[in-house]
Amino acid sequence: MVVVHDTPGTRAASSPIIMGHIAGPYGVKGWVRVVSYTKPLENLLDYRPWQLRQDNVWQSVDVVEGRRHGKGLIVRLPDCRDRDMAASYSGTEIGIFREQLPLTDDNEYYWDDLVGLHVVTLDGKELGIVDHLIETGSNDVLVIRGEREYLVPFIQGQVINTVDLAGRQIRVDWDPDF
Repeated sequence: MVVVHDTPGTRAASSPIIMGHIAGPYGVKGWVRVVSYTKPLENLLDYRPWQLRQDNVWQSVDVVEGRRHGKGLIVRLPDCRDRDMAASYSGTEIGIFREQLPLTDDNEYYWDDLVGLHVVTLDGKELGIVDHLIETGSNDVLVIRGEREYLVPFIQGQVINTVDLAGRQIRVDWDPDF
């Protein structure tokens, strides 16, 4: 599974996919601390340009330079020359367009592909819609919202029977009472 996070249910097809956010300033020369949702973290630096969302407005920005620092990244943005300007980017979401992502292999999906799909058991019981996913370390987990919330492990061939992106449906081998 390839990891790409997005805010559940809020992305139009032509909107950028959320790949991280700016956590705050770093130092006094205009650098910013970035939380990357990619694996490995540095992959976010490979996508250019970035789309930054502030006050629900997207703007395209070419990163000047960046590198890994601790558990995140530090990045220098164009025309960001001091700590105050860097602080103004705090909380800004970082996105890229779908066309910038590499193609997936068979049976490989971006999280963004799965959010919003209907989940149905093998015997036809509708569990609900994928709201978001959780990374647990051992496997990813679908968070499904329906009559109740279900946490279903994304284990292909065992729990996940089929993923039909065109039909907007995932068939699962799952007990709805669990």
